[in-house]
Amino acid sequence: MAKAPKLDAKGYRKFGMLDKLAYAAGDLGCNMSFALKGTVQTFWLVFMMMETGLLSALLLVVQIWDAINDPMIGSLIDNDKRKYKMGKFKTYIFFGACGLLVGGAAVFLPFPNASVFVKAILFILGYIIWDAFYTVANVPYGSMLSLVTEDNAERAQLSTWRSIGSMVGNILPMVILPMLIWEKVNYDGTTDFLSKIYIPEGFTPEQFLTNPLTGEAYQIGEAVLSPETGKQVEILLGDRVFWAALIMGVIGFIAFLFMIKNITVRVDENTVKTNESGEKVNIINSFGKFMKNRPAVGCTLAAMGMFLGMNAASTANTIMFATYFNMASLSGLVQLIGFLPMFLFIPFVKKIVNKYGKKEASVFGTIVSLVGGVFMLIFPMVKSTNLALVLYLVGLVIYGIGMGVYTCVSWAMMGDAIDYNEWKYGNREEGTVYALHSFFRKLAQGVGPSVVLGIMGWLGYEASKGTIAQSATTSHNMCWLVAGLYLFSAVMQFIGLALVYNLDKKTVETMNAELAERRNAE
Repeated sequence: MAKAPKLDAKGYRKFGMLDKLAYAAGDLGCNMSFALKGTVQTFWLVFMMMETGLLSALLLVVQIWDAINDPMIGSLIDNDKRKYKMGKFKTYIFFGACGLLVGGAAVFLPFPNASVFVKAILFILGYIIWDAFYTVANVPYGSMLSLVTEDNAERAQLSTWRSIGSMVGNILPMVILPMLIWEKVNYDGTTDFLSKIYIPEGFTPEQFLTNPLTGEAYQIGEAVLSPETGKQVEILLGDRVFWAALIMGVIGFIAFLFMIKNITVRVDENTVKTNESGEKVNIINSFGKFMKNRPAVGCTLAAMGMFLGMNAASTANTIMFATYFNMASLSGLVQLIGFLPMFLFIPFVKKIVNKYGKKEASVFGTIVSLVGGVFMLIFPMVKSTNLALVLYLVGLVIYGIGMGVYTCVSWAMMGDAIDYNEWKYGNREEGTVYALHSFFRKLAQGVGPSVVLGIMGWLGYEASKGTIAQSATTSHNMCWLVAGLYLFSAVMQFIGLALVYNLDKKTVETMNAELAERRNAE
């Protein structure tokens, strides 16, 4: 006979490991889709060969819509008073998860020979479909942290486990996907391999039959080298990207189902008022309050910095590995080694937070990340690519160590920011506050890569040459771009957490005590 679960004072199953695992599974499900964002830019730039200026403009358009879409969905959830069998939040998450089964693959339809107009339409429609379902799942998922428990320490644990789910959800595609979709080209004794290579304008097939370093014809099994850089040609297999996205959609759906079935909502959704008078949410008014909410703004600046460094740099990073380090298929593994230090903090986050506070620990981490960003500026100066790779990795590890604590508590800090909204203004507005946070975060995710694509074009990258015929100068410029983006990311995180976010340990304790007193008096 199964042992009956222990219940809390309200009759709910006591908060425990099942809640933490379930909440982690939710972010794993989100990241099975979100982790593809970096691949979107690479796919359309390298395989679909869309010109950097056009792709930059289209990416900006869809991402602005993405950002606008978030507060709209948040407001919809806040104003939805209907009763659902699974509960409001779980129902929205389930609907979004169903759409993401195929939505993630919609933006990877492989038609490289289509006209520029058709490519633009496919990109916009595919991205909008994908983003719509992702938003429907992600916004209520993020807001649920405040509904699973009211205890500050337990929220910190949920945030930590959300970070674990996020890391696992990012690691799977980060490491495995590049190995599946990138292929180094070797001479097979025939000219059949040329069908895999898009011969850029200004080059001839014969140039890929002769070793540019020796001037001699290739022997069977020899690496086919770029006529420009003398390094082995690596190509992106676009058809595989589409199928990989479909498989990731299935994995994400399973993770969402696990979360929905096993997590317990302990705060009555109908008592979570977005407005004490019961009126509909005024987005303009909520936006004004959000901008006055220093913790929310500080968290948002830090998150924007994080995404500008990690997401905006992803395309330039992939191009750098393909053309400079000549190891695009292993680029994800190198990135994993760099970010593994973040896991070191997971067992100790609760003790660190209890002793020092979320803000204090995170600020110290941003200083470490700044050191890593400065160190990373060294690797483009080194002529040896092997030594440059080692220095790049060292800088990335230091950067990752600095991000460790903040990554684990970032969502708990946003939970505190939602409490701050109630503390200062009397309204919680979970969905709206979180959605406005996502609005700015997604602007960083969209504007950042869009600007970076423009910079890549300015630094010499030509989409028509793919990764096989970029100049050595352009390849080296990608190194400077990547290093600069990581440093800029660390600076933004420091500003957001150290100078703007104002909920130190003592203030959080005061805020929680006063909110508890108000709720008990009701």
